[in-house]
Amino acid sequence: MRFDDTNPVNESDEFTKSFIEDVKWLGFTPSEIRFTSDYFEFIYNCAITLIKKGLAYVDDSTSEEIAKLKGTPTIPGFNSPYRDRSVSENLELFNRMKMGEGKSTLRAKIDMHSPNMILRDPILYRIINAEHHTTGNLWKIYPMYDFAHPLSDYIEGITDSLCTLEFEVHRPLYMWVLENCDLTNPLPEETEFARLNIDWTVMSKRKLKRLVEEGYVSGWNDPRMPTISGLRRRGFTPASIRDFCDRISVTRNEGVVSYALLEECLRGELNKSSNRVMCVLNPIKLKIINWNKGIEMVEIENNPEDPNAGTRMVSFDGELWIERDDFNINPDRKYNRLKLGGEVRLKGAYVVKAIDYISDEKGNITEVLCEYDPNTKSGMVIDRKVKGTIHWVSVGNGINVEVREYDRLFTTPEPDKGEEGFIFFLNPNSLIINRNAYIESSVNYEVVNPIQMMRRGYYVLDSDSNTDKLVFNKTVSLKESYK
Repeated sequence: MRFDDTNPVNESDEFTKSFIEDVKWLGFTPSEIRFTSDYFEFIYNCAITLIKKGLAYVDDSTSEEIAKLKGTPTIPGFNSPYRDRSVSENLELFNRMKMGEGKSTLRAKIDMHSPNMILRDPILYRIINAEHHTTGNLWKIYPMYDFAHPLSDYIEGITDSLCTLEFEVHRPLYMWVLENCDLTNPLPEETEFARLNIDWTVMSKRKLKRLVEEGYVSGWNDPRMPTISGLRRRGFTPASIRDFCDRISVTRNEGVVSYALLEECLRGELNKSSNRVMCVLNPIKLKIINWNKGIEMVEIENNPEDPNAGTRMVSFDGELWIERDDFNINPDRKYNRLKLGGEVRLKGAYVVKAIDYISDEKGNITEVLCEYDPNTKSGMVIDRKVKGTIHWVSVGNGINVEVREYDRLFTTPEPDKGEEGFIFFLNPNSLIINRNAYIESSVNYEVVNPIQMMRRGYYVLDSDSNTDKLVFNKTVSLKESYK
């Protein structure tokens, strides 16, 4: 694993540690961890070689002047007025640059008329007076990526340098550097492949950085971000991400991969591995008016997909939370949940029949009144068929939790397209926070993670959780919701 740390302003130990942690979490351990800064002395000596061969010169032009002289893709560039400096003068000026003097740059002397603008005397070195996270204040000049990249590959004995397609135009410069620095060992070669593009999001580091810096997301590990740390916090597993990468493979064809495929890789794994729990996200109280048993323990299987997962005992009593959508006073014919005069089974417990309800002054239903049949406990043989089964949480033993429901970060599958810019397509409802949810208390959620909230989806405990409040992130729904 090599870190390109050629710009001290953009580097930090925090980013380095997070990258290493992410890669290890994915299931990989690098044989070595290196930095481009490990090779600064070698890269500097290569620059001296180019100067002595008359293939590099110190340019005192401003960045604006250099850009103007470079021309356009259809108009050739013009030589810098400093291009014909002598070797001795360039060596002296480059040494001054090394001491941090002035604002000059070192440029390669290639071809200002080249149809490939990358070859129009690219900058090799620039002065940056900033402390570096590994070399401190030793260096005042730092190599550009296009110069450091091939030389770092060479030092490490890389045979094939794999880059995304936008580096294809950089390949001639890659080879020019290697072929002109008097290197004696076999040279690496560069091969390009298509970068990963996923719908409903952006993958550009520059654009993701803007989302973070302008506060559209909470950080690089925001669960809506397509970063490893974001996916990890969202609840994705290393195996699901590796499976996704195996399925899409590598190609030179530019295309867009469906985010639904990434979700499906995860959904298949979690269906087998996640224990089921009951959580009510939009609660309404159900009161069993003929209940007189106090607290009773009912047995519920942990995971019907895994016989070895066992069962758990859940507290059941006469007052329960159920989903507001699971009771309807004016249902259609296909409605199989709780309705007046109708019956429904409470998961793992009894069959109840709704006989009445209570409303507030605004007409909102606040409580459903039911009767239960003691001869219908789960496992008993009953004399009638009950179509619906709903989940529930005991009012007395439920835990109030915060649930964060995540949706697509953008409102269009291709946010990079269009005249408005990707920020215009941000989804204002990509995060909905529910602080009025109740989850059963029979599980140690800090140990059992992730979970499937019955009939809702897969959720993971968030790092914002504390002793006062558990916080869950929605990882993925039970079914694909986007067609």
